[in-house]
Amino acid sequence: MIFPRLLSGLRRLSGIAMQKPEVVFILGGPGSGKGTTCAKIVEKTGYVHLSAGDLLREERAKPNSQFGQLIEEHIKNGTIVPVAITCSLIHQAMKTSSKNRFLVDGFPRNQDNLDGWTKNMSDKTIVRAVIFLECSAEVCTKRCLNRGLQGSGRSDDNMESLVKRHETFIKDTMPMVKHFEELGLLWRFDSERSANDVFDDVYKKLKEIDWVE
Repeated sequence: MIFPRLLSGLRRLSGIAMQKPEVVFILGGPGSGKGTTCAKIVEKTGYVHLSAGDLLREERAKPNSQFGQLIEEHIKNGTIVPVAITCSLIHQAMKTSSKNRFLVDGFPRNQDNLDGWTKNMSDKTIVRAVIFLECSAEVCTKRCLNRGLQGSGRSDDNMESLVKRHETFIKDTMPMVKHFEELGLLWRFDSERSANDVFDDVYKKLKEIDWVE
């Protein structure tokens, strides 16, 4: 009787080990509150926050990074870094984590990002939902400029870069929002409200479908 129980236990452990990481994408314009909302979710749940932008900035800051200069040029110009680089950084961050649920914010930002994710990550992860933080360009810009004045250290928190970033968001990212909405995966939240109000609504939704620990 011991052997069957042992075999059953090993199968359960194997199933846990083989379980694919679960992903919730966070989309929104620059300054819409993606990072703040993610931080609040992480504080109260078992999710790990992976910011595509932060991962790229960390890679750019490495002294011997082969992608550093390329990433810097894209960030300054408000354009989108090649998907292969971003997917590689996200996947590496997942592999080094002990958790299995991830908030991936600022991704996918365009069709190339989506195609790259489908090609490189769809067999490695399960996308559960997409949180879309709706915020006007005016409010987003004001937030980013204030962030820059407070010493964010980000080279793109200035008016020239923000104009380009908003143009890129409307042209490239909004079609992704429509795509996920058509798939029935999109959740919309008004992020012009206070950070606490936005988080309360997001958390209620996660709790409603039992995606919080």
